Amino acid sequence: MKSWNECYSLFDLTYNNLRCRNLNRGVRQLLYGTIKLGDNMEIDAKGLSRKEHYSLLISTVLPRPIAFVTSITEGGTVNAAPFSFFNIVTAEPPLLSIAVGRKATGEQKDTARNIATKKEFVVHIVSEDLVHQLNQTAAPYPPDVSEVQEAKLETIDSQIVTVPSIKEAKVRLECTLEQIIPLGGKNEEPASDLIIGRVVHYSIDDAIINEGIVDVNLLDPLSRLGGADYGKIGKTFSLPRPTL
Repeated sequence: MKSWNECYSLFDLTYNNLRCRNLNRGVRQLLYGTIKLGDNMEIDAKGLSRKEHYSLLISTVLPRPIAFVTSITEGGTVNAAPFSFFNIVTAEPPLLSIAVGRKATGEQKDTARNIATKKEFVVHIVSEDLVHQLNQTAAPYPPDVSEVQEAKLETIDSQIVTVPSIKEAKVRLECTLEQIIPLGGKNEEPASDLIIGRVVHYSIDDAIINEGIVDVNLLDPLSRLGGADYGKIGKTFSLPRPTL
């Protein structure tokens, strides 16, 4: 059985930047059954707030690849923002998914709104050399301010879509909107927009190609972890799938 101090330390660590707000709250959660002491820290999900769910999810579902997305407003401003709720959906057709959380007011974020309107966007896979510019674009700029300019990045014309690409990125995936699905939330107010995009063009820097394929060490992609932490590719190993 873990002591209160041990449990509180685990509770504090798991919540990353949010932390347990004070000892009284931690005691209340113990009393009401949110946390159970034992070999594991058992947390009843029904007793948690949106922020607490978020903190637990981002500190356990990891590492998460980062989609650095450019989109364009109706007025022509190029917006850019990073999203780590991102992955492949299928290879035939080539589909990607990006979940863009809504603002506290329930409004769509600029990226989701732009994609819903223009039906196009570009996903960039970025390396450590761009982490500070990437992070700068996460600031809450208004829609008519280009995060690309604020981060001092350079854009180039994309090959197929009208949304510009970021020149410095080693991988650029031009996408058209396949589907956008409002999800989650309460009282019919979605908490997120799940964007499904179809890749229509791949631009890959020759410098990261080794024997005809992308070399992960040369790409050196960033990933997101819990809190404000980022990750890099560390030790890797190969393991063939079993056959029957």
